[in-house]
This record gives sequence, C-alpha cells and structure tokens, in this order.
Amino acid sequence: MKGSLAVFDKLGGRHAAARLVDGRLDDLLIDPPDDRIRPGSIYRAKAGRPMKGQGGMILETPDGPLFLRQSKGISAGDTFLVQTSTFAEEGKATPCSPRLLFKSRFAMVTPGAAGKNISKAVRDEERRVELRELLDELQMPEGMGLVLRTAAAEADDDAVEADARAMIDLACNVQSEPASGSPQKLLEGPGAEELAFRDWPAPDATEMGDGVFDATGVSDLIDALRGPREELAGGGYIFVEPTRALVSVDVNTGTDTSPAAGLKANVEAMRALPRALRLRGLGGQVVVDPAPLSKRDRRQVESAARAAFRADPIETTLVDWTPLGHLEVIRKRERLPLNETLK
Repeated sequence: MKGSLAVFDKLGGRHAAARLVDGRLDDLLIDPPDDRIRPGSIYRAKAGRPMKGQGGMILETPDGPLFLRQSKGISAGDTFLVQTSTFAEEGKATPCSPRLLFKSRFAMVTPGAAGKNISKAVRDEERRVELRELLDELQMPEGMGLVLRTAAAEADDDAVEADARAMIDLACNVQSEPASGSPQKLLEGPGAEELAFRDWPAPDATEMGDGVFDATGVSDLIDALRGPREELAGGGYIFVEPTRALVSVDVNTGTDTSPAAGLKANVEAMRALPRALRLRGLGGQVVVDPAPLSKRDRRQVESAARAAFRADPIETTLVDWTPLGHLEVIRKRERLPLNETLK
C-alpha cells in the first residue's frame, strides 16, 4: 500500500510494532526479554564498588547492576535516583545517569535543567508563537524545564497541554520519592507500543491485533532481516554482520564493474545503512568496509553518511577513516540486536 502503516502485534509473546512506508519496512520495535533492563527506567540505586581505572561505579538495583560513569563525590552505600540510558552489552552492567528525563509524544520534562523551549525543528513562526503562548501558561516547579517536541507543531493545543501536564506530574511524583532507602524501581522504561506512539510520525493507517503481522506481510519482512544482506537501489548490496566487538558492514558493487561503480555503491550504502542498523537493532562500534574508493571521493561518501544519520532517530557519530580505508561509526545502543529479541 502507499503511505504509512503502523502495525501492532506480538512476537514470541512480546509486544511489537512495525512501521511500513509504501509497503517497505521502515522501523521495528520489540519488547525486550523480561530479564533485560529497558532504557528510560528510573531506579533508586545504591552505590557499590568503584570500577578502578574506569572512573565509574557499580550501582545495586533489584533488577541487576547498573554502571555510573561519573561517580565523583559518591561513596559506597549512598542511594540516589538514576535513569538507564542504553541497553547493556551481554555480561555487562546497564549504563545509567543521575540526570532524569521524562519524554512523551509532545513534551520533554527536564528536572535540573530549568527553562521552557520549543524544538528547533518547528520552523513555522506562527505556530512557534502559539506554542510559546501555551508554554507561558504552564507553571513549572522550581528547577524543572520543559521542551515541546516537533510533533507538537501538528497537534491540537489542548492535547499538547494535557500531555505536557501529565509529564510534569509524572516527573514530580518520581522526584518526590525519597532518595534514601532500599534500591527500588520507580519507573519502567517504555515498551515497543509506547515508543511507537511516542516517536513515530502519525501513520496514515493503523492495524492492531493478533495475527496482523502475518496478514500485512510484516512477518515475511522480519524474516528477511535474519540474513545479513541488504539490497541497494542501484544493484549493489551490503552485508551487515554483528560480532562481539563491532558491527561490520561490507559494501559491494554487484554486477556493475564500471569505474564509477564504487563511488555509486558507497553513497547508496550510506543512505541505506541507518535503516539497516535500525531494523536489526544494532549499535556500538560500526566499521564500514567500502567498495573500491579513492581518497578524493571520501568526502562525498561522508556527506551522504552524515545526511542519512542526521535524519535517523538514533544518535550516531561518524568518527574517521582508518589507515586501512575503513569508515568508523559510533552508534547509541538504544535497541537490542534483533537476533537476541527473536530468540
């Protein structure tokens, strides 16, 4: 079908959400296993042992250890509120931060960072004026900030206000919990359905219920992701393969052997790479082995990569080219690898 379709079903008994654009799978969210700590979860945690040489500290929670990178001024036995930031690598503690963030579809509440702001992506000046008036009417607790997200530009003012007030109330309730006491989970991180409703653009249509993945062809599209190969528009392809240390991406020109084939395939690979990583839930260190490419053409490939990752919702940074001519990328681990969630 043409347009966008949001599909909600279950995979392996866990909630899942798929976004199709013109019949092509654009995004996929799946609830993690129960033994995994979700990003966005808030805990009252207890400081444990410091990690010598890493400048961090292990924290105790009822769901397992967390890792706090900056632990200056914290002593063993201290308790305080933290929020998990990413999924942990297998066998490691889940990263967390003492800075809390409460995010909904239209609003983002920032305790400890006062101020009222509107997303820079809202470019309509008339709408910015309207949203600024709405912000002025909202009373914020001392030391707490509020940002209206991009989706607020297309929403009804009443819906934006109700959403923002709900986030303010949630932030106040969580922060009212005493910092002292036994370790406790105060807020569960968002699941697949909540993330889809919160972060995806409003779809043209929605399908929900048991079996809709099969009925809409989503199941077949997910099965195709089990393999590493991703076709490119110009006839080339990439292999996206996770290892313990990194994610390797191999770019191939396919049957095109012309002198310009390498540059063409590499540019197309950069445009396709964010989606390929997003659907497979891959992050961390990503190393791209490009098709034959001269040094003078590297800037063009970099430009294509930066534009593609800028449009992607997951934080990604281009690092540099290695002496062997590989492009290194660092990507936030916001999702579990697909091969783990589909076990």
